[in-house]
Amino acid sequence: MKQPYYHSKEGVSEYIQLAKDVDGKRLIHELKSHLESGSSLLELGSGPGKDWEILKDDYLVTGSDNSPEFIKHLESKFPGGQFHLLDAVSLEIDEQFDCIYSNKVLHHLTDEELQKSISKQAEILTPSGIVSHSFWAGQGDEIFKGMYVNYHTIEELEKSFKTHFEIIQITPYTEFEKNDSLHLIARLK
Repeated sequence: MKQPYYHSKEGVSEYIQLAKDVDGKRLIHELKSHLESGSSLLELGSGPGKDWEILKDDYLVTGSDNSPEFIKHLESKFPGGQFHLLDAVSLEIDEQFDCIYSNKVLHHLTDEELQKSISKQAEILTPSGIVSHSFWAGQGDEIFKGMYVNYHTIEELEKSFKTHFEIIQITPYTEFEKNDSLHLIARLK
């Protein structure tokens, strides 16, 4: 789903400032116990590049974003990094990966779009590949700063992923408020 906020220079600059103190170190630490160092990894929604920069220390990381403005930012900040303009629903890429990772990206998808994304992720993963995604916890959806935000429960995520994946963990964690987030790690069946 195209998010106008992320497609303007002003929105991207504002988001980089808003997210300057936020990264996925905790999520990546949990991922490391399930994914070998040196594995290939596709990050969906690399945005400012904070998680990409952490991930590249252990993995062969390909970054992506659906915003041309973020791709420009990433290519400028990380010359030599591999980045693709990529939609998280269609995932039109001719590569396979050992892992697909996102940190608060897939919550911008409707339930139907998330199902399409999950199916496509299953197609571009290597056998026994891993997904690691974080979501905002809760119910319903809303528009925030012109962006669609879809909240999820543990039960909804289990139902969404179970067709293609064996759930390893869905763990509540705190980003801003107690248990406001969920971290899912699952292995391709």
